Amino acid sequence: MPVLYDRLLKLKEMFNSKFGSIPKFYVRAPGRVNIIGEHIDYCGYSVLPMAVEQDMLIAVEPVKTHTLQLANTNPLYPDFSTSADNIQIDKTKPLWHNYFLCGFKGIQEHFGLSNLTGMNCLVDGNIPPSSGLSSSSALVCCAGLVTLTVLGLKLSKVELAEICAKSERYIGTEGGGMDQSISFLAEEGTAKLIEFSPLRATDVKLPSGAVFVIANSCVEMNKAATSHFNIRVMECRLAAKLLAKHKGLPWEAALRLEEVQARLGVSLEEMLLITEDALHPEPYSPEEVCRCLGISLWELRTQILSPNTQDVLVFKLYQRAKHVYSEAARVLQFKKICEEAPDNMVQLLGELMNQSHVSCRDMYECSCPELDQLVDICRKFGAHGSRLTGAGWGGCTVSIVPADRLPSFLANVHEAYYQRSNRSLAPEKQSLFATKPGGGALVFLEA
Repeated sequence: MPVLYDRLLKLKEMFNSKFGSIPKFYVRAPGRVNIIGEHIDYCGYSVLPMAVEQDMLIAVEPVKTHTLQLANTNPLYPDFSTSADNIQIDKTKPLWHNYFLCGFKGIQEHFGLSNLTGMNCLVDGNIPPSSGLSSSSALVCCAGLVTLTVLGLKLSKVELAEICAKSERYIGTEGGGMDQSISFLAEEGTAKLIEFSPLRATDVKLPSGAVFVIANSCVEMNKAATSHFNIRVMECRLAAKLLAKHKGLPWEAALRLEEVQARLGVSLEEMLLITEDALHPEPYSPEEVCRCLGISLWELRTQILSPNTQDVLVFKLYQRAKHVYSEAARVLQFKKICEEAPDNMVQLLGELMNQSHVSCRDMYECSCPELDQLVDICRKFGAHGSRLTGAGWGGCTVSIVPADRLPSFLANVHEAYYQRSNRSLAPEKQSLFATKPGGGALVFLEA
């Protein structure tokens, strides 16, 4: 960990010049890449991420006052201070410090605490922002662990992950918990199958003859600043309700597509057939949704939709449900192939990743032209599979590449995507790099 050690030393110096004192401890939380299983965690389905080496680091000094002083090593992110007893999170502006406040407030509310001690914090992150590698969730997790450590309290990694997943919703993102779970539960050398309700993580051994390469499209998308993401969450919720009603289940309680499958006790393949039968490919208007459920427009808007999706005029329920059920099946197939390790394993895993991208692009509509171009380039130069990763609408792709082809793959993709445009202005090592599964969140005490 020589690079991390150098960063900690540098952070200590910067902290000293900023606050005139030495940090008492440091907290690290990693970003992640989701290998397969996109946009299905909030539908109740398992996902298959791994932590990356890039992370958030926070240097911390508890203080006697009740003031939170937050600073960032990146000059683009201005300093912020507030009273620890009056945390206000502005959902309309996903500013960097609000993600810290989410983690802080999550711990505060979990324990029902008031009169919290203040702290000086200096944040340093090397996860490219809005890249789909979960920089915002890493900051929420880091802040949650910082707060827990300052208070001298204890929680399991699973409890921390669940609190941080819940608390990120303070900023208006209706996520499903994958990012926070892998940030805490990750272990070096293995990807994880993350399952929900109850939250648990199982090791998935990735093929030794292949590497996973992350390529940044250099198109930024901030999940909390756009309604795309939350509209998809609501479309899945509405699809679950219509499918439940179609099958005579109590639809009022249905929130997730997985719940419908569980109640019916059928396979994912059968859910795809039920979707064909129950939903039509043409978009649904709010009025049609109301007719199907027998409710008023007012009830739909106030009781089912989230505040930032109440004015949406079209819902593509068939397409979203088809993506979720097929993607959930691909995750299970991916894990099975990793366990059985057939000779053509890398090729089979690549095919699943390619199918996932097609579904994300055509059925979930969360890709963009640059991501599609980058996926095509990666496949052309030797990736067995390539797909968008993270929320989409920009951010990164992940590709599975035979280890012996890695040097030529990196050189060719760099030339074809980054050099032939102004994208070469982006820092190269943040744009295109091979990654291996990293470890989860940690606390370092100042020696």
